[in-house]
Formats: sequence, C-alpha cells, structure tokens
Amino acid sequence: MLSSKEVQYMGKEDFLKEKIRHVDITSFDPSGVVDSMRGMSFSSRDTANAADIFNMMLEKPGCTVILSLAGSTSAGGCMKVYSDMVRYNMVDAVVATGASIVDMDFFEALGFHHYRGTPAVNDKELRKLYIDRIYDTFIDEEDLQACDSTIKEIADGLEPRPYSSREFITEMGRYLEENGKREDSLVKLAYQHGVPIFCPAFSDSSAGFGLVMHQDANPESHIAIDSVKDFRELTQIKINSPTSGLFMVGGGVPKNFAQDTVVCAECLGKEVPMHEFAVQITVADVRDGACSSSTLKEASSWGKVDTVHEQMVYAEATTVVPLIAGYAYHKGAWKNRERRNWNSIFS
Repeated sequence: MLSSKEVQYMGKEDFLKEKIRHVDITSFDPSGVVDSMRGMSFSSRDTANAADIFNMMLEKPGCTVILSLAGSTSAGGCMKVYSDMVRYNMVDAVVATGASIVDMDFFEALGFHHYRGTPAVNDKELRKLYIDRIYDTFIDEEDLQACDSTIKEIADGLEPRPYSSREFITEMGRYLEENGKREDSLVKLAYQHGVPIFCPAFSDSSAGFGLVMHQDANPESHIAIDSVKDFRELTQIKINSPTSGLFMVGGGVPKNFAQDTVVCAECLGKEVPMHEFAVQITVADVRDGACSSSTLKEASSWGKVDTVHEQMVYAEATTVVPLIAGYAYHKGAWKNRERRNWNSIFS
C-alpha cells in the first residue's frame, strides 16, 4: 500500500493518468472460446449455456430483451459492451442502478473518465486529493460534481411535474445528442433508438445530488422522480410483449424490478407469461437467502421466471459479460430482429 508519506508527494495527476479502456465486442470473435467452454465444467459450462440462452432471446420472434445492470462493471471496462447491445438491437429496455447510468455512462459521455488505480493506497490521502475509488478504479470527484450540476441544469429546463426516471433519462439522452462528447454512450444511443432506461432508485447516484440542488433552488416549483410510474411503465412493456428475456448483470433493485413486472401485470388483471428466458451473472451467495433477491429457480416459485431456459453464472461480471455479449454479436441474430422502440408507447 502507498503510505501517507509517499502519497503526500504525489499530485492528482499522478493518480489520474491511465484511462480505463472499454472492451469492444465487435473487434474480436469469442465464439471459439465459448464453444470450447461448452464442453468444460463449472462456470465455463455455465457461461456457454448463458451465451446460448441470450442468443435464443435474440432469435425468438417478439421477445423483449431486458438488460438489468447493478454494480460497477460500466466503470470497470464494460461500458461499450452495453452501449453496443443497444446500438446493435440486442436490448429493448434497460433497468439499472442510478450509478450505472449517471455516475458512469452519462459521466463519461460528458467527456470525463474513469482511471486505472489500485486498492493498495491510503484512502484518507485520496480524499485530500478529491479522488474517489471503486476498488482499483479512480474517479475525479470534481468531475463528478460537474456531472451533478449538469443533472441540475437539465432539471431546471423541464416543466415542473413528476417524471418517471425513464422520462428524465430520455431528456439526458436528448442533452447528450446536442452536447455530448462520446458517441458510444448507452444513454445517448438508447434515446436515439427508443430504448427505455429505468432507474428505480434514481436518486441513489449523482442524479440525486443534482435533483436536490434543483429542488433547493426551486422550492415551490420543481420536478420530482416518480418510481411508481417507473414500475407501471415497465409493466406496460411486459404486458405488450408476447414473450420476454432477462440478461441480468448483478442483482439488487434492478433485477427484482424487472422480474416483478409479471406479478404486477397479474395484479392489474392481465394474464402474461413468466419471463421465458433468464441469465444472471453474480458473485452473490444463496445460503443467506439473498443472492440479490433469489436464484432464478427460486424466482419461479414467485411466478416471475420460467425454469426452461435459465442460467445462473457465478462469476465476476467483467470476465464473462464480453464473452456472452460478444458471442451473440458475432452469431448475428440481432440483424434480423425488429426494433421494438418501446419508448414510443409512452408518447
């Protein structure tokens, strides 16, 4: 670990030197690796099976594919994977943490960066330099605060009323189309292709700071985020989909939010099928009843996920997401899919 004495002679620029490089699934074909893993055991075989199930989602006519994101894989180098999944019509809706969408994707779309770091450093000294750490990744806190202020700027320009997170993130995409610095932003591409993004816990991110500043400056007339409207809108997508599949990175609120649409539709008196396909990539343990809500088989008892085509992959997501998504990209089923443009049903 870098000691306090060593760090005190280092400037901010010494830490924020090497940008995280985001993997490009279009630049290499992992099919041979995935096909080889199919004959192996343990997480390798699970990964190959997950790749097959994801590809089945893309091949199934009328299947709505929902990407669920939790954790810090976007900051860790998978940001372009997710934006390419939208660009190449492999995803029809996104449910994510606010951090994945705002602190990571929108943040970099504004021209800021995440940097290669190390956990072997004195975090008190990092704080003095206004550097935030995500395990071995560094972020400039001053840049994050500029991101907060941009969220406030967007909010200040909107009609005061309750918005679903999807509505607000659409405005973020509109802002990036005019002012963004990065072409392969998930938020921007989702806006351009009519792919709705939902953040059920939107304020648990830089968006929260920006919206608090907005409301503080406009106490009598301001916008607010309506998470119930989020749930209703996502359920409408499920109701209007002949079938659906989930590609879940991590778990938490996004995973449960996407799964619960089946139950919510039932509460509204609509008969819809369980999610036909499901893949979850996680390192969570099941023995404490958690695993970010449940295993996929357990979710079947709640009426959320069918168990015919489901696969848990117990792996750190940055190691397998590029393989699974890259496999599907190079298989090419996305070329024959009709874009769902689910944002259009809320116009």
